[in-house]
Amino acid sequence: MSLAHPESPSEQWWQSAVIYQVYPRSFADGNGDGVGDLTGLLHRLPYIATLGVDGIWLTPFQPSPQVDQGYDVSDYCGVDPLFGTMADFDALLEQAHGLGLRVLLDVVPNHCSSAHPLFQQALASGPGSPEREMFHFVEGRSSSLGTVSDLPPNNWQSVFGGRAWSRANPGSETDTEWYLHLFSAGQPDWNWRNPAVGDYFENVLRFWFDKGVDGLRIDVAHGLFKADGLPDAPSAEAVVDGLRANPLVSDQEDVHEVYRRWRRLAEKYQPHRLLVGEVNLEPARAARYTRSDEMHQAFAFAFVKLGWDPESWAAAGNELEEARKLHGAAPTWALENHDIVRSATRFGAGEVGGRRARAALVALLGLPGSAYLYQGQELGLPEVDVPVEARVDPMWARGGITRDGTRVPLPWTEGLARSHGFSLPSRDPAPPAIPWLPVPDGWGSHAIELQQRDPDSMLALATRAIAMRRQLWDDGTFTAHDGGTWHVQDGNLLLCERSPGFLVAVAMGSSPVKLPAGVVLFSAFPLEKEGWLQPDNAVWLRRS
Repeated sequence: MSLAHPESPSEQWWQSAVIYQVYPRSFADGNGDGVGDLTGLLHRLPYIATLGVDGIWLTPFQPSPQVDQGYDVSDYCGVDPLFGTMADFDALLEQAHGLGLRVLLDVVPNHCSSAHPLFQQALASGPGSPEREMFHFVEGRSSSLGTVSDLPPNNWQSVFGGRAWSRANPGSETDTEWYLHLFSAGQPDWNWRNPAVGDYFENVLRFWFDKGVDGLRIDVAHGLFKADGLPDAPSAEAVVDGLRANPLVSDQEDVHEVYRRWRRLAEKYQPHRLLVGEVNLEPARAARYTRSDEMHQAFAFAFVKLGWDPESWAAAGNELEEARKLHGAAPTWALENHDIVRSATRFGAGEVGGRRARAALVALLGLPGSAYLYQGQELGLPEVDVPVEARVDPMWARGGITRDGTRVPLPWTEGLARSHGFSLPSRDPAPPAIPWLPVPDGWGSHAIELQQRDPDSMLALATRAIAMRRQLWDDGTFTAHDGGTWHVQDGNLLLCERSPGFLVAVAMGSSPVKLPAGVVLFSAFPLEKEGWLQPDNAVWLRRS
């Protein structure tokens, strides 16, 4: 494997990494059907390489009925024809490695698709069968009228709204069991208390690691195990914040042995494979998943949903730093992903939001730890208000929340208003299909081709910042052992000090603030007055 960036050290390249998240449906369409695919991504890989990032994380492209846009997997070791073939993936992996890009895949171990062969076998096998022990099939409760199994086994609610249980065979008088699905009814939860489930997933990991995949992002990593006996939750409210409203469905102590097993497997490969967890818990709890024998990283969820407020940033930063001190793994920073409102909108929308998103990106890349960028973040894309009739997110139908606005296809070109270059040119004289999510008017003004020609664009800034970050790692200014001490000065100047003498400063108020004495190494915008930072600007500063 030829990699553009040296490992630092060789077994821990992730400590300095910048990873670019690719949502394949919305990145690039190679066959003109309006849905992004592996061929389109393969064609556009050189663009990602020019950003200077260390790797890519791909959200699911495995076979799926697409109830939850791929997070309902029916075959963990295949490629959905919607996205291409395994040969396409093999070519993608080879080219990515040739460009110096590592490749991380999503694995979804909490639940699968109801179309998965093992779940279909469980349905067909009936109550009491070994096949049903792979999932949570439970007899329901009797209603006040005495009807057997007329009510679900407990009061647990789905993340997507509504109850977390569905009848296995509605209307059957002999099969009165219900099955658990913490997400949609098309996503039954695996029963991790059955050792066969752990063995199954070890084979899944081996399959992808043997192919040369560099690591995994683990979906709902704090889920998997449910409380013994499946008792009622303290509250029957909807579980709309990463399962936090119900302590019985996640963060059970048994889950840590799964990641110890996976870590042992990951370290049998050279180089070691990376394990990154989606652990939506308080920092002190999430940090436990990154102990030295478990996962290498967990996303900093205390940070990813922040608004534009210095006190909130400082509080989250210090809380994450305390968690780092407990277990050693530096935070894994992100401000955007496929589930979160884009920062250019979250921070204020319009011109103000755009300026703040620019400053936040510079701040993010200066923080101690690795950084994850979501496709389009480097362009300053805003959230899109997708028309109601075009929304496909299952959360919209069941819970009135939509994530479609952050998943709108990327604009590659200013022209070709039908798709703005999302669908690649082909020999087919027919125009490409309309993108799977509609692009709004004016979307081409954010186009990659335009920003590549503009030295003052968000894209140009992101590329320069990533290059400067790499330089600071190479010259020893940044180290893997840096912590981050956060505080707010003069009411609206956010400061994070990492290695001795290196500061990230962000002006989050409405008036200029005086900077600490030092040399400005990088800024989101040129300083209007030496020694002062204007509102909605960020700098990296070395103390004098």
